Amino acid sequence: MIAPLGKLNRQTSGDFEALKSHIHGKLVEKLDMTRVSELEGDSLRREIRVVVEHLCDTENTMLNRSERERLVEEVLDEAFGFGPLELLLKEDDVADIMINGPKNVFVEKNGRIQRSEVTFRDNDHLMQILDRIVSRVGRRIDETSPMVDARLPDGSRLNAIIPPLALDGPSLTIRRFGSNPLTLEDLLKFGAFTPEMVMFLEGAMKARLNMIISGGTGSGKTTLLNTLSSFISNENRIVTIEDAAELQLQQEHVLRLETRPPNIEGRGRITATDLVRNALRMRPDRIIIGECRGGETLDMLQAMNTGHDGSLTTVHANNPRDAISRIETLVNMSGYELPMLAVRKQIASAVNLIIQASRLQGGARKVTYITEVIGMEGDVIVMQDIFRFVQDGINDQGKAWGHFESTGVRPRCIEHMESSGIRLPGGLFAQRAMRSM
Repeated sequence: MIAPLGKLNRQTSGDFEALKSHIHGKLVEKLDMTRVSELEGDSLRREIRVVVEHLCDTENTMLNRSERERLVEEVLDEAFGFGPLELLLKEDDVADIMINGPKNVFVEKNGRIQRSEVTFRDNDHLMQILDRIVSRVGRRIDETSPMVDARLPDGSRLNAIIPPLALDGPSLTIRRFGSNPLTLEDLLKFGAFTPEMVMFLEGAMKARLNMIISGGTGSGKTTLLNTLSSFISNENRIVTIEDAAELQLQQEHVLRLETRPPNIEGRGRITATDLVRNALRMRPDRIIIGECRGGETLDMLQAMNTGHDGSLTTVHANNPRDAISRIETLVNMSGYELPMLAVRKQIASAVNLIIQASRLQGGARKVTYITEVIGMEGDVIVMQDIFRFVQDGINDQGKAWGHFESTGVRPRCIEHMESSGIRLPGGLFAQRAMRSM
């Protein structure tokens, strides 16, 4: 019998963890695994809750109502959920979770990184939770395969790396993608872009222009891709290709493909290149690649050039010009020795627009450029900015502020858009400063 606990505000977190571990152990002893196997989901959790509550009463824990409820929930999370992670996953304002070993847990809230009070008992506890996560999606992580990408049930993306590569214990990074993704109205409210910019992008999507969304880590590329995809007609057959599925398209006719890592013998790997080539045989109207990271970029460009108009992907780059350089580099990873001029001609003919997403100082995310690729001059790809965000300064709270502006350039793609039945207001591209909502 564990010693009775008084009020938690007079006890250390170690006392609470010891009690939770004790109750959890008793629960495992009492479980009838035959009966458990007959239950699923909420029914199982309700049945086990009754057992845990009875254990709390019989163990003379001397907890008040809120403390007892907290203990019950955490024991259930340990038994069926992701342990301490559940507390963070239930907080809607947590954007990212960064775990550097069992005692160093950080979260991003409102654009700022801060230490969390959530901790794990030790490395073994953290590894137990990690094993539970990756096993549910058919992945593995051990000394022979010490890195993994996985997906949580709510769509969030997890990357983990463990010893011996991670020196201070298992390290996890979770990018949150909740069940209720941000909508177009949300992004307008947050000032990510202006109504004029949305009007142009909606027209471009409906006219089936090919787009590259460029941005750094955490800049909102996937959110922006999800938002733009809402303009795609339900009549289109869409094939999505991702390393860890996080896109949440709302159309009826969507085929989702996901890459596969090698098995324990090092066999069975399916790459994005394999999936792109297979997707071309599946009669897609549009192909969406979650992120181009390697040789699949060449196949994506070829798809854009061979009738799969309106395709989208994302790349890591800091501005539109860097995005072009990044695409050139990725094409060279395809294994084909292509002349640079041929690569650039392929890019210039395939890509219509580059949309730059940026995360500014203080955490605000903005569409900082909408840039048109207009062709080649000599051996240089020529581009022109249609809309852009101009940073005016940093306020007293350390947050960047500025304004959007239309550059006054009329896009060359307007003719294609008009031939597709898209009509935009005549003054949409007049040079001026613009306000977000």
